Formats: sequence, C-alpha cells, structure tokens
Amino acid sequence: MTFVTTKDGTRIFYKDWGPKDARPLMFHHGWPLSSDDWDAQLLFFVAQGFRVIAHDRRGHGCSTQVSDGHDMDHYAADASAVAEQLNLKNAVHIGHSTGGGEVARYVAKYGEPQGRVAKAVLVSAVPPLMLKTDSNPGGTPIGVFDDFRKALAANRSQFYLDVASGPFYGFNRPGAKVSQGIIQNWWRQGMMGGAKAHYDGIKAFSETDQAEDLKAIKVPTLVLQGDDDQVVPYKDAAVLQAKLLKNARSKSIPAFPTACVRQMQK
Repeated sequence: MTFVTTKDGTRIFYKDWGPKDARPLMFHHGWPLSSDDWDAQLLFFVAQGFRVIAHDRRGHGCSTQVSDGHDMDHYAADASAVAEQLNLKNAVHIGHSTGGGEVARYVAKYGEPQGRVAKAVLVSAVPPLMLKTDSNPGGTPIGVFDDFRKALAANRSQFYLDVASGPFYGFNRPGAKVSQGIIQNWWRQGMMGGAKAHYDGIKAFSETDQAEDLKAIKVPTLVLQGDDDQVVPYKDAAVLQAKLLKNARSKSIPAFPTACVRQMQK
C-alpha cells in the first residue's frame, strides 16, 4: 500500500495507476467514502492511457484515523501533499460532492499557485456553501445537518444504509432500479472510515463558505450535476458555481441524483 505522510504526521493512502509520464487525472471522493468510490472511473481512464490517482481523505478509507484536521484546509493540504510527492503537473482534478469542495480549495490555494493544475471538474460539488444563511437563502437548514450528526452518532451503520438505499443514488424514486451491490459497497466504504472524521466532516462540507475559492480559480472548470440531486441542492451548487468561476462550462443532467457519475455509467 502506498502512503504520503503530511506535515502533521497523518498518513494518506493513495492509488497511482498507469504510465507515470501520461496525463495525470486526480480524483477526490465524497463523504463518507474512499478512493474506492472512483474505481470504475480509474479503470476506464487508465485503459485510455491516462495516469490516474485517487487518495483516501484523512480519517477515511485506509488513511490514518486522526482526531483533528477534518476541515477543507487540511483536506486541500493533504491533497497537495499527494500531488507534490508524485510531482503531478498539467493535472486534471476531479471532485465529487465534498471532494468537489476539496478540489476547489486545493486548486485555489495550491494547484494553480504551484502551476500543477490544467483543468478541474466539479461533480455534484458542495461549493459555494450548503448551509442556509441570511446571505444564502437557498441553502439547506442547519437542522438537516444536525439530524445527520444525530443519526451518525446513534447508529452509523444504519444511517449509511439509509443514505445509500435512498437519496444518494435516487433509489427512493419511483421506478428506480435498485442495486444491492452498490448499496453495500457504499456502506462498506463508509464503515471503513472513522466515526469522528465523518462526524466532523459534516460541518466541513456544510458550513465552509468557498465562494472565494471559486472566484480565484482561473483554469477551465467543468461543472456537472443532476437536477434531481437530493443531497446537494442543484440551484445552490452547480448554478452558483457556474456564476462564480471565471472559466466554467456547466452541464445539468436531467433527473439524475447526487451520484450522477455512477448513474451515467449505466
């Protein structure tokens, strides 16, 4: 297994497949998952000749279950540690949900200033801000995230089954074709990670205002989101991202859930 050790001693697991001189694509996973969530995409793009990299966020998957640092600043710094160790250049960074927030913070703070990033892709991503506030009236009320925390603390295993079998993949919609394998794989990834990292991560993905990150990004950025996203509100995410980014191309996917990439594979 391959790891990078960050400045605070956290060991971040990563996968690095394909020719080392090929165009690098780095994938950033969503909450509360791991790099395994990108396996289908990794296999597809490595078969096309790309170099593909994906890491487990701190406290997730095979990375160290540290007590602290479960915030966008640390997430971005950890991603930068991987990119620096592998000396990635001209890279495309693809982030889903919370991973989209990680990509936005990484590209704005590290990737572009270091000249390592060529493009970015935000998929059902959480920026600019999920939480409903006076300045973000279309956001999600804090009570929803409080309920997430209560459910996680009370019975994390059942909570993860409920999320995966319901809103995440849109399996709660009439006529949806439910896959028990997909549900179990989501649950497996979630339960591999640490409860505290996941608990603290709710605040990170819901309350971090990333408007300035989006404004700072200059590289071409593709924004993808299903308009039936029950987790990250489409109008408060992709629509606003396209307005704040300097060089954005936005694509709405009709009737697709937050896991739109998985659904598109079908």
